[in-house]
Amino acid sequence: MTDTKEDGRRARGQRSREAILAQAVSLASVHGLDGLTLGALATATGVSKSGFFAHWRDKEQLQLDAIEWAARQFVDEVVQPAMQAPKGVRRLLALHESRLRFYADGVLPGGCFFFAAQVEFDDRPGSVKERIGQALADWLALIARLADEAVELGELPQGTDSAQLAYEIDALGETAITHTRLLDRPEAAYQRARRAVLSRLRALTTDPALLPED
Repeated sequence: MTDTKEDGRRARGQRSREAILAQAVSLASVHGLDGLTLGALATATGVSKSGFFAHWRDKEQLQLDAIEWAARQFVDEVVQPAMQAPKGVRRLLALHESRLRFYADGVLPGGCFFFAAQVEFDDRPGSVKERIGQALADWLALIARLADEAVELGELPQGTDSAQLAYEIDALGETAITHTRLLDRPEAAYQRARRAVLSRLRALTTDPALLPED
């Protein structure tokens, strides 16, 4: 009976922690990681301020855990769906489209947690900057790996600079975020970002018929 009660407490504690992190990522996409105040999170989650200290010893640890939660969310909602597409140039395009869909669906009120965090911490040394930088490096490495797979399949030519292609695809995704926030007709930004990557891949691929024309 004691073990059952203990397991129940752990499960409730984990659910509480996950709920707080979900709200933290949502808030940080708008207000930044430094905007994660106990008061704002307590209001958003209904958890007392004292309850936060059961999960986090300080604000930096909360920020680091929010990054980990956001990374899992991105994998679940952006990366995994794209992996259902066939390997090669179709999977590369699917990954870009999945990212844009994540933004367009308004999963996070600020659009992208990582874009906001990168801008906020790029000039601030420390563990948070290092973890954000690692997340960006992992994302670029994934795009480059998919490009290398396309080369191996013969769908991209030998000598394709996969790191350069990854840079371009990522940059177009980030540009879409800014344009949807600062310019009218946000759907146009997503369309342009998709069309730009599609055109780039169609120009590179050895078999344009693998990709849609528009």
